[in-house]
Amino acid sequence: MAEKIDGRAIARELDALTKAEIDAMVAAGRERPGLTVVLVGDDPASEVYVTHKVRACERVGLRSAEHRLPAATTQDELLALIGRLNADAHVHGILVQVPLPDHIDERAVIEAIDPAKDVDGFHPVNVGRLSTGTGGLRPCTPLGCIKLLQSVEPDLAGMDALVIGRSNIVGKPVAMMLTALGCTVTIAHSKTRDLPGKARAADIVVAAVGIANFVKGDWIKDGAIVIDVGINRTPGENGKDRLVGDVAFDEVQHARAVTPVPGGVGPMTIAVLLANTVQAAKALSA
Repeated sequence: MAEKIDGRAIARELDALTKAEIDAMVAAGRERPGLTVVLVGDDPASEVYVTHKVRACERVGLRSAEHRLPAATTQDELLALIGRLNADAHVHGILVQVPLPDHIDERAVIEAIDPAKDVDGFHPVNVGRLSTGTGGLRPCTPLGCIKLLQSVEPDLAGMDALVIGRSNIVGKPVAMMLTALGCTVTIAHSKTRDLPGKARAADIVVAAVGIANFVKGDWIKDGAIVIDVGINRTPGENGKDRLVGDVAFDEVQHARAVTPVPGGVGPMTIAVLLANTVQAAKALSA
């Protein structure tokens, strides 16, 4: 039976460290770190995510602020708000919730955020720093994946890792992080030739392809560590949807360890976001 990696418990441990850092900053007379979240439109999933993030800020003692803008907000209006937040010394982290309405260029918005306040870690400057190993704020979900892996195996050097998914949000950055830790990394996707064979050769499989139950049990070798980033809604009982990952969880119990969905990667994303905000506040006040 595979170890079920408890993302909620590991996130609580990270939150405790974050809270201790905040308490120490305040005790030393420094300003309490603050995160500002911008939500454009009324996407239901985004509404839920923002609510969870605000509650998480309260748990660890971060100041939080929200800007909820109508879906008709223009790109220029959003960019002007970001400019004001960049200039506000009391704002240490800026997060613009995606997806954005179709008329707004998401890339332009990300590039408008001050890299020092880009707690999502998506600004090209932070991506460049990640690729060159020169610091910066790192993307939350990929960093959460690394922390989950290291909860099972602290030293990942020399391990063969397969990342299924090539997105800028998860696939590419997690591959760079694994490479920096000494792994031999293959980036694959749904059209990769002999994907099952490549998966069977991997000590680590990170699935971030966005297809429910895509990774089958016979793809995973005995003793591998499996990180399931996918969150997919499928029909459940009584007409209610249920969340499943990209990995057929029940089929991979011969693995060394696997993350469940829900309760695996998801909680870590928010915990890393809070930690990133504290990191940003420290750097801005240095």
